Amino acid sequence: MSTTTSASVLFSGGTIISFEEETESLKVVRDGALLVTGDRIAGIYDTAQPSDLPAGTEIVDCTHKIISPGFIDTHRHGWQTALKTLGANSSMPDYMARYAGAFPPTIYTAEDVYIGQLAGLLEALNAGVTTMLDHAHHAWSVDHTEAGLRASVESGARVYWSPAFIGMKDYPISEQIATFKRLAKEQSTSDSPTVLGAAYDGWNFLPREDTEAVIALTKEMNIPVLTTHYLGGPWSADNSPEVLHPHGILDTSTAVVFSHAMGITPQGANLLRSTNQFISITPESEMQYGLSHPNSHQIQDQASLGVDTFITFSTDLLTQARIWLQRTRSRLYDQVLEKWLIPTNNPMSVNQAFLLATRQGGLALRRPDIGVIRVGAKADLVVFDGRSPGMLGWIDPVAAVIMHANVGDIEHVMVDGKFRKRDRKLTVENYGAVVDRFLASADKIRKAALERPDPLFEGRFWGGCEYGRAHEVNASRGSGTGYGEQFLR
Repeated sequence: MSTTTSASVLFSGGTIISFEEETESLKVVRDGALLVTGDRIAGIYDTAQPSDLPAGTEIVDCTHKIISPGFIDTHRHGWQTALKTLGANSSMPDYMARYAGAFPPTIYTAEDVYIGQLAGLLEALNAGVTTMLDHAHHAWSVDHTEAGLRASVESGARVYWSPAFIGMKDYPISEQIATFKRLAKEQSTSDSPTVLGAAYDGWNFLPREDTEAVIALTKEMNIPVLTTHYLGGPWSADNSPEVLHPHGILDTSTAVVFSHAMGITPQGANLLRSTNQFISITPESEMQYGLSHPNSHQIQDQASLGVDTFITFSTDLLTQARIWLQRTRSRLYDQVLEKWLIPTNNPMSVNQAFLLATRQGGLALRRPDIGVIRVGAKADLVVFDGRSPGMLGWIDPVAAVIMHANVGDIEHVMVDGKFRKRDRKLTVENYGAVVDRFLASADKIRKAALERPDPLFEGRFWGGCEYGRAHEVNASRGSGTGYGEQFLR
């Protein structure tokens, strides 16, 4: 991987979206400069050409550009890349039956996990996502587990790679824990920004001894982050703060991230605030699959943003922040309109959406040194072309990024002081070979997925609520509705 970077780099002449710790607010520096030395931000200047720079400093011209902190995704499944577009019209039960659960272990080799994970993380880097909390529910064997970690390290992204402890007949949790300990020890001496976290969803359905073993491992190894899917409500999967708190896991130094949290209650919200733990809102996912998020807007002080299954929708945090901003605005506007009143204020700002996609992700991981631009923070940066057709005419850089930017506007991406995208191209060596290797794997997996019979939905979802059907809309003046079939063959 070619990431040759000078010991010091000066991003000169740009508009910088920095962060002030004292006021806990964003601050814009116009026509300034940002100095990176090693893996840290060493200086922020209100002039494009500061003096007394370190010898050999490389100058990157950022005139007319916007310099942003890297975006932080607190819920992703990186290995699934080969399934892209197959589930564009899927519901949650359909997704679980076709592309999750028991199917993937029957077709995915370790090579498939490796190349899918690598391609997926490079896709995220290209989109300016510099940090990912990867819920790696592909740990079906030692080989599959090692493959996911190896791809994460080789991507160059800052990955909290969190293998899921799963109840596997031929690979019990006791063996999974032994593998985790070995990999964690090996990774502890690496200079990679990838670190090991853990994922566990078995709080309510796996044997108690498995849950106790995962808790003991988390405390023994001081695992930096533990993540769990929390749905609740009609979806079951009640891995809520109320369920985890009696296990003594919320009051430790480990960050606990509750993905989705559609069923969050006032009691759960209070627990999050008192223990300083966070949820990960995945707006597009929760709307795609019908999970909903009825109360997430009420706990945004303990919330971050995630992507989830990017095989089905957008991979970037720009889109997630924009969707969540407008979803929240619409919900709160409706509360006023239902009273036949006209709202005079906008209930959520672009600054708040930006913070959810950056700093709040860092706080969710208990890393106040990522997701912000300030002296001493990690050099995880994204540079936008302020003269692209879609951004031309901006004056507010935060609004420009949140409301108008797209992935094509991203010129440079830096992680840990190293360029991972430069001049709109990924810096990975021989990306074409990665693409070819991935497509060969994806072709095999796609064929296997399409050969499976359509699932039948009878009884209850996960033993909870019965199945129902949503009303399908009509988008055609003709005899049909326009819904049609997917073009998969």
